[in-house]
Amino acid sequence: MLKNQKGITLVALVITIIVLLILATVAITMAVNSDGLFSKANEAVNEWNNGVYNEGVVINGLINEALSH
Repeated sequence: MLKNQKGITLVALVITIIVLLILATVAITMAVNSDGLFSKANEAVNEWNNGVYNEGVVINGLINEALSH
């Protein structure tokens, strides 16, 4: 007589774990790679800092010019 079995099988659990490991490997590789997420984030921060500095220089020059007249 066949019983109704509930739950997941060991095979399904192993397949799920393997798929998750593959996805984690791809995600970590994309993040840590030399052209990955962290590298692009650092580049964005550097560009933003340079832009803020340049805007400050322009504003300071405009203020100095206005005060000198």
